[in-house]
Amino acid sequence: MAELNFQPGDYVCLRLAKEEIEGRVLESSDSSIVLLKLKTGYNIGIPRENILAGRALKRFKLEEEGVTLTPPTLKEGKKNIGLIVTGGTIASKLDPRTGGVAPLTEIGEFAKFYPELFKIVNVERIEVPFMIASESMTSEHWIKIAQACEKMLNDSLISGVIVTHGTDFLHYTSAALSFFLKNLNKPVVLTYSQRSIDRASSDANLNLQCAAQMVIYDCAEVMLVGHASNDDDFCYAMPGTKVRKLHSSRRDAFKVVNDRPIAKVWKDKVKFLREYKPRNNEKVELDIGFNDKVALIKFYPGQDPSILDFYALKYKGIVVEASGLGHLPVSEAQHNWIPKLKKYIREGLVVCAAAQTVFGRLDPYVYSNGRELLDAGVIFLEDMLAETALVKLGWILGHHGWKGKAKEKMLENVVGELNERLGVGFLDNNNS
Repeated sequence: MAELNFQPGDYVCLRLAKEEIEGRVLESSDSSIVLLKLKTGYNIGIPRENILAGRALKRFKLEEEGVTLTPPTLKEGKKNIGLIVTGGTIASKLDPRTGGVAPLTEIGEFAKFYPELFKIVNVERIEVPFMIASESMTSEHWIKIAQACEKMLNDSLISGVIVTHGTDFLHYTSAALSFFLKNLNKPVVLTYSQRSIDRASSDANLNLQCAAQMVIYDCAEVMLVGHASNDDDFCYAMPGTKVRKLHSSRRDAFKVVNDRPIAKVWKDKVKFLREYKPRNNEKVELDIGFNDKVALIKFYPGQDPSILDFYALKYKGIVVEASGLGHLPVSEAQHNWIPKLKKYIREGLVVCAAAQTVFGRLDPYVYSNGRELLDAGVIFLEDMLAETALVKLGWILGHHGWKGKAKEKMLENVVGELNERLGVGFLDNNNS
């Protein structure tokens, strides 16, 4: 067994019986195992007894890693943008000693890890309202992001805003910002990465470069920008209320639902695919009233309608992911939902139906099932995504002046959440 004089953070080359392996030494709880992070981003453990020899290619220096980097100088000829950092993989850097991650919160750090971004735009201002995983966010976090956006969008020096965010619940935030930012005047681009920057397959760089291209173009909408395929070729700019995460790990996890992407975006150009709202001279206003007493329920076969007893006690509104064209068990079913729906809707509970199928539009008039639900007072949300519907319902119920107008407001197309022109062709909309 070779004598090894390595410290966590050192980049080393180890010689085994049949191969040599390079990687960064990580802290290990077992002294008999050398833990390495490989170039691929994966970690492996190697028993010390299997290591024939080893040498340090680069020693880790704590003082170099901890230094605050000087922000890049703003350059003439480039547009200035605002950057809002909220957490997630895209705003994380590797801790060379532990293999874990630490947040990127300063412009200088972003310039070190994402230099290509700064070749396209000047980052005039960076704001970090919080650093949190997206599954831990609440409506309070959406409001903080909206407040940070509003300040930047009303600054004449800033051409648009990029928001970096975790992936899992990013589409909830994009929907919330779509409703919260009234009179939008400049682009708001949310972006992400599925894979960390230390991995060769990271999607972070392309996503950020494409976000930078989109944020300086003539498109005043809330958009999500990310990989269009699993290759590193181009991204889609996707409308904030019509997008959903449809894969747990692929780089092109997000797809437009019941609509078309706004644009194809490359590192150096943009090709628009449909109409969009252009930049304007409006002053952005915050419209952040929100009632958290809303819930999303997924219907499943045999589900007892008594579940409504719980929600009626604690909530003001619910969105039910119904089957097919918008079906739930009705009069002839063993678990008939109609009596409880009528009771609680009469008492003030707002009940909406969205498509469990994700793609497609609800239609209560095709079968008698749908007509019974419609007569009971259920609001059929056409082609609106269930996640967008949840956010919109909370936003509507947060406006006290709209009391009694829930149905009217839910069916009003405020920011493109409803697509009246939906057709079969939209089911394959991400290959434009």
